[in-house]
Amino acid sequence: MAKSALVTGITGQDGSYLAELLLEKGYEVHGVVRRSSSMNRGRIDHLQHGNPSHPEGSRFVLHYGDMTDSGGLNRLVKSVKPDEIYNLAAQSHVGISFDQPEYTGDTDGLGTTRLLEAVRTTGLPTRFYQASTSEMFGLSAPPQSETTPFHPRSPYAAAKVYAHWMTVNYREAHGLFACSGILFNHESPRRGENFVTRKVTRGIAQILAGKAENLRLGNLDSKRDWGHARDYVEAMWLMLQQDEADDYVIATGETRSVSDFVQAAFKIAGLEWQKYVVSDEAYMRPADVHELRGDASKAAAKLGWKPRTSFDELVHEMLEHDLQLEGLDTTKHLKRLPASA
Repeated sequence: MAKSALVTGITGQDGSYLAELLLEKGYEVHGVVRRSSSMNRGRIDHLQHGNPSHPEGSRFVLHYGDMTDSGGLNRLVKSVKPDEIYNLAAQSHVGISFDQPEYTGDTDGLGTTRLLEAVRTTGLPTRFYQASTSEMFGLSAPPQSETTPFHPRSPYAAAKVYAHWMTVNYREAHGLFACSGILFNHESPRRGENFVTRKVTRGIAQILAGKAENLRLGNLDSKRDWGHARDYVEAMWLMLQQDEADDYVIATGETRSVSDFVQAAFKIAGLEWQKYVVSDEAYMRPADVHELRGDASKAAAKLGWKPRTSFDELVHEMLEHDLQLEGLDTTKHLKRLPASA
């Protein structure tokens, strides 16, 4: 019998890549979506039942649910009886969390507790994955590993620290097979347009299309460890295939500044970034994290995981996608990467 997985946040970047991976592995995938007046399922439309090019749609089922509704989550877990749960749902934008701290805490922090409690009370041998984040480390010096102290610098990071420790608590106190993946920044063409990497590639596409004259950004000095979401969801799956539950840092081990990302993207597009990029105080955060760089040696040793996509490949793929959205000829506007990239 095929395994079943319940994925919260399935309409997001990570959820869509994870759904593809699980379907490729023969899973029956159940996704949780919130009811809204505007459908926000563009990342998973190609997986829906009825698409003749994707017969796996018959193993792909969507359910209405919300991380703030404990009763609904309980009913969903009892109904689906999943072998695995991947909790990816979150208000995941750091900047927005300063404007919506209570909602962020309710969804990201308490929402995780509600789902863990649903697993505990059903008594099912369900394996649980919690999406933790490198933002939890905050001001802790790099490289950050599983033993690095947390020092959250935003409501988002603080909520995720709570969810992380609740996952540990349910593992230790109740015997749940519950893992947390502390994922460092991971991007893709499916990244939300309000995240800085997507702002950059989308902005370049609009400049080339004649729709924008400049690109307004916040702190260009922030340093991050950027990987590809497609690589990182594989690590999520690997964590739940182990004999024992544990927590893992998932990262490339390389750090680059926002300025480095900007320069790389503009170079691939054949543009001089200084002519277009404007630093705007409106995009500065009340409290920022200067540098994040992960030590994923534990994941390499125990999971056999390592990133496959290089930084330049990631930037090129995102640019290619956004230029295509603008109807631009990518062969005309983008430089080809060296074969070794």
